[in-house]
Amino acid sequence: MKVSYQWLSEYVDLSGTTPQELAEKLTRSGIEVDAVESRNAGVSGVVIGYVKERSKHPDADRLNVCVVDAGKGEDLQIVCGAANVDKGQKVLVALIGAKLPDGLNIKRSKLRGVESQGMICSAKELGLNEKLLAKDQQEGIMVLPADAEIGMDAVSYLGLDDYVLELGLTPNRSDCLSMLGVAYEVAAILGKEVVFPQTELTENGGANPIQVKIEATNESYQYHGRHFTNAKIATSPQWMKNRLMAAGIRPINNVVDVTNYVLLEYGQPLHAFDATQVADRSIVVRLANEGEKLVTLDDQERTLDEQTLLIADQTKGLAIAGVMGGANSEITGETSEIILEAAWFTPKTVRRTARMLGMRTEGCVRWEKGVDQARVQEAGERAAALIQQLSGATVSKGISSAVVSEATPAVVSVTLTKINQHLGTDMSASDVSPIFERLQFPFEVAGDKWTVTVPTRRGDITLPEDLVEEVARLYGYDNIPTSLPSGSSTQGQLTKEQQLRRTIRHHLIGTGMNEAISYALVHPDRVEAVAGLHQEKVNPVALMMPMSEDHSVLRTSLIPSLLETVAYNKNRQNHDIAIFELGRVFLTKEETLTQLPEERLYVAGALTGQLLTQNWMGAKQPVDFFQTKGIVESLFARLGIQAAQYKAVQDIAGMHPGRTAEVWVGEKRLGYLGQVHPGTEKAYDLSETYVFQLDVTALIDVAAEVGHYNQLPKSPAVTRDLALVVDRSVAAGALEATIREVAGELLESVTLFDVYMGERIAQDKKSMAFALVFRHAERTLQDEEIQQVTTAVIEALKNNTSAELRM
Repeated sequence: MKVSYQWLSEYVDLSGTTPQELAEKLTRSGIEVDAVESRNAGVSGVVIGYVKERSKHPDADRLNVCVVDAGKGEDLQIVCGAANVDKGQKVLVALIGAKLPDGLNIKRSKLRGVESQGMICSAKELGLNEKLLAKDQQEGIMVLPADAEIGMDAVSYLGLDDYVLELGLTPNRSDCLSMLGVAYEVAAILGKEVVFPQTELTENGGANPIQVKIEATNESYQYHGRHFTNAKIATSPQWMKNRLMAAGIRPINNVVDVTNYVLLEYGQPLHAFDATQVADRSIVVRLANEGEKLVTLDDQERTLDEQTLLIADQTKGLAIAGVMGGANSEITGETSEIILEAAWFTPKTVRRTARMLGMRTEGCVRWEKGVDQARVQEAGERAAALIQQLSGATVSKGISSAVVSEATPAVVSVTLTKINQHLGTDMSASDVSPIFERLQFPFEVAGDKWTVTVPTRRGDITLPEDLVEEVARLYGYDNIPTSLPSGSSTQGQLTKEQQLRRTIRHHLIGTGMNEAISYALVHPDRVEAVAGLHQEKVNPVALMMPMSEDHSVLRTSLIPSLLETVAYNKNRQNHDIAIFELGRVFLTKEETLTQLPEERLYVAGALTGQLLTQNWMGAKQPVDFFQTKGIVESLFARLGIQAAQYKAVQDIAGMHPGRTAEVWVGEKRLGYLGQVHPGTEKAYDLSETYVFQLDVTALIDVAAEVGHYNQLPKSPAVTRDLALVVDRSVAAGALEATIREVAGELLESVTLFDVYMGERIAQDKKSMAFALVFRHAERTLQDEEIQQVTTAVIEALKNNTSAELRM
């Protein structure tokens, strides 16, 4: 929001407060001022002049010799090269000694032998923003209206003796998107009164012929229409142009400029229609038909949908409500009969339409953040009075209105105890009541409790804490003492889940993997492509209004997003990929949601290509099942998870039936790992890819305390190797489980180090060799103890799996 200091001073007495001081006070009260800029780019000594005579330069075809009355008693002779200079014009004249932007100083000079006593200036030479000027003022010299006063200082006439404060507003302070809203804020800070603009409207015409009907009652709550005849469309007076340009708005004509002026003044978007283009002078506020088209004021044809709010007559659309008017009812130089709209539309309706159409206007900004519903008609009457004043229009009697509902001020209560507890202050009632008075918040006091009726212009105040903030702002943040918290306190620390998440992330990064962060929204086809960790049937949660089909349902697994990331990198010639993601999935059994879905935290990884970069010492080693399993096992070791079992499975969706295993600890299923199904790999255009997915919630239940370390052993270890011949169907995990169960506490570790199938081994058999490490924490083990345990292990393996020692 750009705020003109001069304009603001009409509503609040700013005497004794410079623009820079005002900016400081606003910022200290919570309304940040990003910049304070002077509108004068360095102009002095420029006045308004009148061209009395123009003749061709005797020695230059492109130069003109002008006789100019600059109000200095004597006419000036000025040589001008502008093609549009002519006799009878009011122009901007830089006198001898004048200064212009970029350090240009005007001196007496001769051009092709003819003396020039100054310079007739263009808008660009005065540092004006040409984009905010009419086209006829963007080229050549700047020609002024006939009512410009000869000899008047151009800085004053063009409003360049003004400062613009640019406010960096937070979304909750939409009240300061208007001059009056800022005036309320400044008056409260300075302890001054707000002077409201005077509206003098004379209804000097016949009955108002406009008929208004609101059909879309959920999208529009108010619509008021004023009717004008005999309007004369012309340029606006300079004072209005100056204020619009200070706010960054280009003047157009007196009627359109009034709507923009009141938009800035009240924060209320308005629109004016050429009444002759409105069939039967009948306005209908309705939703558009699917595919209905409208050419807007920017000459673009817009295709609307059935959720777009439309202002229409009985035959056609006239404007997209809250966004932009239609070209078919535009105010032109031929317009004489006008309909002025002052309405209130729901913010979500305007926001959705503006986003759908890719349009962003000053009106949209205010609708999206909230417009004061109680001042809609007041703003319309202010605009009607200005249109009558500037265009000489005849105003029909009465306002045509349709009102669905009216705004109700919020009533919020707060106590002195609560204020002091929140702020750490020792304020009294005599400190608080004047603050609410300065804010112009009506209130009642009962003991130490204030019951405040919040004006509708302050829609951001709904809670007692909001009133506490208002008190703090105007009491002065600098006046709030520094104090330490009182009462009992608890030492801050991470929860077990937070510790686990941090450990998982750091460990996987340490193994050479990169962390990926993907969207929680995926394509519906991807949901069933790869299974999550849920064993029961779940339904994906679909968005009601997705931005695209690719992001229309909540994920039930992390794997699809990781595979898309792998495919994205592979398509860009990055073939060695190892990524993981720690994120939430969303599970529900309901087809139609009646309660929030369950959120579960998963960790998943995807690997393809080579995990380790090939060097001159070795051959390529592509990622395989066992490297993936090794990453998972190393993570379990880091988390203190022991005795994990890997069970081969063939029915996990999206996974290779012969290269996939579930991970279990006791009776708890932690997740799965393995190769992606070749069909799924083809669908994603991937080469051989391996993944794992674990339920972090389940990991929390079986993980040891994160950060727990065992004491270094004092006694030596004893190692025994067992080479076992078993049926080829026997899994190494079954043998390892039996070894751990029988060996008991003396067993420190067991490792499979060899698998052999070949000569001297039956075709239906295989040899599996395990290294067993025994250790006692307090003493050295004896050979007899080790032999006894080893014998028991061999016997148990023989009974459970028919294993035989290989000789």
